[in-house]
Amino acid sequence: MKRAIAHLPLHGGSAPRWLFARMERLAGAITQLVVDAYGADEMLARLADPVWFQAFGCVLGFDWHSSGLTTVTCGALRQAYVRMGDELGICVAGGKGGTSRKTPGQIEQIGERTGIDPRPLVYASRMSAKVDSAAVQDGYQLYHHNFFWSGQGRWCVVQQGMSQESRYARRYHWLGSKVDSFVCEPHSAVAGRQQAGQQLLLNMVADEASASRQACAEVARIEPAKILAEVGQGPSLFLPARHAVHTEDVDARWLGRLWRLVYEHQPADFERLLGLAGVGPKAVRSLALVAELVYGASPSRKDPGTHSWQRLRPAAFSYAHGGKDGHPFPVDRELYDRNIAILEDAVRRARVDANQKDHALRRLAGYLSGAR
Repeated sequence: MKRAIAHLPLHGGSAPRWLFARMERLAGAITQLVVDAYGADEMLARLADPVWFQAFGCVLGFDWHSSGLTTVTCGALRQAYVRMGDELGICVAGGKGGTSRKTPGQIEQIGERTGIDPRPLVYASRMSAKVDSAAVQDGYQLYHHNFFWSGQGRWCVVQQGMSQESRYARRYHWLGSKVDSFVCEPHSAVAGRQQAGQQLLLNMVADEASASRQACAEVARIEPAKILAEVGQGPSLFLPARHAVHTEDVDARWLGRLWRLVYEHQPADFERLLGLAGVGPKAVRSLALVAELVYGASPSRKDPGTHSWQRLRPAAFSYAHGGKDGHPFPVDRELYDRNIAILEDAVRRARVDANQKDHALRRLAGYLSGAR
C-alpha cells in the first residue's frame, strides 16, 4: 500500500464561541449516527484513523490542516459527551495541557457511574502517554491526550505533540483492539513527518528495538554500583554536539539516583520499567545507551511517523461547511444549522422506533447524496 503522512503546522487562535457550539452538536450527531449504524467499536476505529479523523475535523469547520484541528475536534467530542452522557454512544475523557493529566481521574469517575472496570482503561491511558512522551523521542513534546472508550471496555487514544523549533505538530493514534503490546509497534498510526535537520533520538517501541528493550530491563535489575562503574569506564551517555566523547559528560549523581530507583523495583520487562513513576525521556535514553554499552543491543532510531492513507482526501471535506479562517470559504452558518437539525432529527427518528432505524438512515443517506 502507498504510505504517506499528515503534516500539521502549529496555528494560533481558537475556534470562536459561535462555531464551537455548533461543532459540539454536529460532532455529537455524527458520532451517534455512526454508533447506531455500525456500533461503538467502529466509531473508535474511525477516530484511530488519522485520515478519517482529519476529514471529521474538516466537516466540523476547523481550519483543515492546522494542529488546532486535533484539539478542537477532541474538545467538541468531550463537550458532546458532557452534555449527552451515555446517549453519545462512547465515553470521552482528557484534553489539552493540564486537562490531559486529569484523564485517569475522569476515567475512574465515569467507570464508577457506568459500572465499567476503569483499571485497564486507566493503565492504557497512562501507558500510551508514557510511550509517546518517553519511549518515542522524536522531537515532539506531548501536550494533548484524549481517551475514548465503549461500554464493552474497548478504547482508542488520540494525542498530539508539538515542536516549537519546527512549528509543526505530530498526532499519535492508538486503537486498543490492535494493541498486542504497549511497547512493540503499538500505534494505529502516527500522523506527522520528521522535519529536515531534526534528529530522531530514540524509538524504543520499534520492532527492531526488541533486544534493546530486553537489555534495558536486565540492566535495571543490576546492582547500581556495578552499572556506575561500567559507565565510568565507557563512553558518555549524553552526547554533545562534538564528536569526541569524554567521561566528564556523565552526570554520575543523577545516574546513581536513577539506578537506585529502577533497581528497587526490579522490573521484569521493559513495559514495567517504562511504567515506573520517575522514568521519563532522559531515563529511557540513559537506560537504552547503557544497555547498548553493556550488552551491545542497539536501540532503534526509525521514525514512527508513517501511515497508509485511504482513499479519503481530508481537504475536500473542508467544503462541507467552510473553515473558521475563511478557507476554502467562511463557515456557512445557515447551512451548518440546517445540517445539524437534519442529523439530530435522523438520530431521534432512529431511536424512537428501532424498527425504523435502517429506514431513517437510508432517508438521511438519500438526502446527503442528493445534496452533493
